Amino acid sequence: MKASEIISRYEAFCPQELSMPGDISGLQIGTLNKDISRVMVALDVREETVAEAIARKVDLIIVKHAPIFKPLKDLVADRPQTKMYLDLIKHDIAIYVSHTNIDIVEGGLNDWFCELLGITDTSYLSEVHPGAGIGRVGTITPQPLVDFVTHVKERFGLDGLRVISYEQDLNQVISRVAICGGSGDDFYPDAIKAGADLYITGDIYYHTAQDMLTQGLLAIDPGHHIEVLFVTKIAELLRKWQEEAGWEINILESQANTNPFRYQ
Repeated sequence: MKASEIISRYEAFCPQELSMPGDISGLQIGTLNKDISRVMVALDVREETVAEAIARKVDLIIVKHAPIFKPLKDLVADRPQTKMYLDLIKHDIAIYVSHTNIDIVEGGLNDWFCELLGITDTSYLSEVHPGAGIGRVGTITPQPLVDFVTHVKERFGLDGLRVISYEQDLNQVISRVAICGGSGDDFYPDAIKAGADLYITGDIYYHTAQDMLTQGLLAIDPGHHIEVLFVTKIAELLRKWQEEAGWEINILESQANTNPFRYQ
């Protein structure tokens, strides 16, 4: 079957038009006008991912984070960063990016986060298109912050995370939680406006954390890599569509660990 058939079904669920202004989405490397037999879902395209894709004879990678996110000055093979792109082209591996559109779409990544953490009665955090928004805010069973921190670590399988609170806040009872996958600290004013006790997002900047606390908002930074949930969930959707449409392809989940951070 053609790669374009798979992407057409994907975009019926998650249109590119939902992406944030200026975001990278859609086909970034290769062509969709080709027959394929193996599709792999990945969070990132790094050297480990490319080696895995070549070894597993993958034809198409559906990825959350665009491999090309800065303007290229050259494609010199002696540099690892650009060698990745040349290897993808050499092995005819197409790259399709689904970034903020999968964060925004109803039934997408932020909704999957809420399901995982038991956040219910949700609405979007910040409107970015008429009737559609980035992030989610909802309710949890009232509990001390320290207990919910443990819950977040367990559900995401984390060795550690950052808690934005003063020591005396750890026993504060929380019941309304906002969440935004990736780097969402720009949206913390929306979390305050929505009445959240706690905001969960990655890559929180030092001074932003201080500003959050000054304005009465607690936060959890579980890291950017929690978005790896994308891999499992998109593969599940592809297999569902495969069964419905009778696609004759193999759907693979990337096993490469592209998380650059470790807790010692």
